[in-house]
This record gives sequence, structure tokens and C-alpha cells, in this order.
Amino acid sequence: MQLGFGNLEASRRVGVNPRTGREWRNGRPEGRKKRPRPPANAVRVASGPSRYLTEDERIHIADRFREKATVRAIAAELGRSPSTVSREIRRNGMPLRGDRFRWAYRPHAAQRRAQQRRPRPKPGKIGQNPELRDFIQDHLTRRWSPEQICHALRRRFPDRPEMHVVHETIYQALYVQGRGELRRELTLALRTGRAMRRPQRQAHSRQQRFTHPMVLISDRPAEANDRAVPGHWEGDLIVGKDHRSAIATLVERSTRYLMLVHLPQGSGAVAVGDALADTVQTLPEHLKRSLTWDQGSEMAGHHTFSVTTGIPVYFCNPGSPWQRGSNENTNGLLRQYFPKGTDLSRHTREHLDTVAAELNSRPRKTLGWETPAERLSKLLAATRQ
Repeated sequence: MQLGFGNLEASRRVGVNPRTGREWRNGRPEGRKKRPRPPANAVRVASGPSRYLTEDERIHIADRFREKATVRAIAAELGRSPSTVSREIRRNGMPLRGDRFRWAYRPHAAQRRAQQRRPRPKPGKIGQNPELRDFIQDHLTRRWSPEQICHALRRRFPDRPEMHVVHETIYQALYVQGRGELRRELTLALRTGRAMRRPQRQAHSRQQRFTHPMVLISDRPAEANDRAVPGHWEGDLIVGKDHRSAIATLVERSTRYLMLVHLPQGSGAVAVGDALADTVQTLPEHLKRSLTWDQGSEMAGHHTFSVTTGIPVYFCNPGSPWQRGSNENTNGLLRQYFPKGTDLSRHTREHLDTVAAELNSRPRKTLGWETPAERLSKLLAATRQ
């Protein structure tokens, strides 16, 4: 659980019942049949310096601060981030004689302040303010959402920060009982009506994104990585205004040759899959080796595409656009012709072919100032021989 897992997932990984896991953590009271058990002590793993500043480090900061050393110099001496030292001086220092330009930092007083702030759990903001608690409970009974209540508080009390909370604070007050902040029955006023928060990101309960399993880029042939063998393509969509129109782009990794795919039927999975299949069917067999795409929903039909064309599809890792670097670079060039926020459906297939031909005739530094069209022609000529 120190790694961030909930009780259910942590118990599953260890191989015990969740109830046993709770007893290990919280202990077991004395009962008729079972002996009482004290709570387990947390095992502390030595992992280098503590995340918290020690008193010796604060003394070093005070000494160097009096010597007019810079924050970055002090941080380098302590092996800390400059922001850590700067925040420490700002939070635990004090202006000298009421002059905000003269600042004093006393290490022992700073250590006491830090220790006073550290104990957990801290009292909640809602439980300490009866007026705030009554306002929230009143509006929850009217079936307002926590987010609506937060904005209403800021409008009603613009100059009283003690009356401002974020919606997560209200959810915590409802779901984490024992804090005495909000009544448990008020959870029935939420949209879901659940009395407990349902975890969304448990690893064992995640569903597959597509019906057919994805093959990740780590399983792509090694020949595609070094760009020595042509026929490995990267693909993506450039999206128009309000995500209502799109153009598919295909870039060959070895030659940077570009093909633009017209999508008159929209950017749904079926429309994209059919349009891509029609486009790649015009290629010779030795240029149909693989296709790399991101995990966008438009490629939900990747299995059907592979069966139709014989081209395997490999997917990038989430949030890793650099794994399709050639395609991302080309998409940036295409924005000269298709600016963001414009309707892309007004561009005809003939216009897309013209734009692709213009880009394919530009010399590229990465190709030794050859054009993608010239490099592709050389490869085709070598293949015929």
C-alpha cells in the first residue's frame, strides 16, 4: 500500500483475503474466538536521503544564507533541488523588523514549524467551519453537484477564502468517514448515489481498448527501427475544427514519402480503415511491411485492416508521439496547408494529392538533400533490377 495500491489490489498481490489485509494494517480488537492482534509496523526501506530537510541541512542553509550565497549554490551543496531551498526559506523564514526586503532565516525555529505542520491526519476545512459545512449540506440536499457548489461558494463569498473549497474536498468529506465533516446519507444526493468511491485505475480491472489485442511497437521488427528497409509506414490523423473533419497521413520511414488519405465519410473506425486499405492497395508488395499508429479509437478496426491488406499494425505507447517522429514532423509541415481550427472536409482528393506531391518534391536534409520522391524512385528502380 506504500506503493500506492488500494487494500483490495495490495491483498491480491500478496495473496491474502482483503479482510486479512485490513487486519494486518489496523490490528484486530479482542474478540470471543480470536486473540487481539496489534497493527503491523510499516517497514521503512532505506532509499537515500529523506524527502524532508533535516535540522543539519537547515543549519547549513542558514549559515550560507547569511554569507549571501545563492539559492542554487546552497542547493548544489546539499544535493537538493533549488526550488526546495527557495521554498524552505520562503515558508520558514521571516521579514526582519517589518521590512519585507530584509529576510531572516533561523534554522531551529524553521525545524519546529516544519514538525508542527507534518503530523497527519490534519483537520479538514469543512469540519472546522460550521458555516461552510451547513452551506454544502444544504445544497447537497438540493441535489447540486460538488462542482456546482464550489463555484457557488466563490460567487457568494468572493472575498472570503475560508469559504472556498474544490470539489474533491467535498468528495473526500463524503467518502472518507470518521472525520465528522458531512453526513454519510448525503452520498445519496450524488449523481451516482454510491456511498463508496469506485476505483477507476486498478490494473487488474482495466479493459482492453480494442476488441482485438494491440501489438505494441516493442514487437515491431528491428529492420523498421533503423530505417534500412523500405515499406514501414507511420500514420496518424490531422483533425479539423471541432473534431468534425480529418485527414489521414501516411509517411514511409525510410524515404519520408507522404500519402494523404481522403476521409469524406468521417474519422470513424470503419471509415478510416476502409480508406487506408484502399490507399495502401496501390503500393507494390515490397512496400507493404508494417504500419505504426497511436492508440486512437480510429484504429479500432486494425485487425480487419491487417487481414485485408496483409500489413501488420503496431501501436505506440500512450503519450509517446516521438515513437512516430517522422509522421509527427510531417504533420507539422502539413499545417501550412491545413491550419488548425479549419474545416478539412472542404479539401478534395485532388487537392490532397497536390499537397502530397509538393511535399514529396521538397529536398530534405535528413535525406542528403534528396527529395522523398527521388529516394523512393531509386528504391523502386533497384527493386526492378
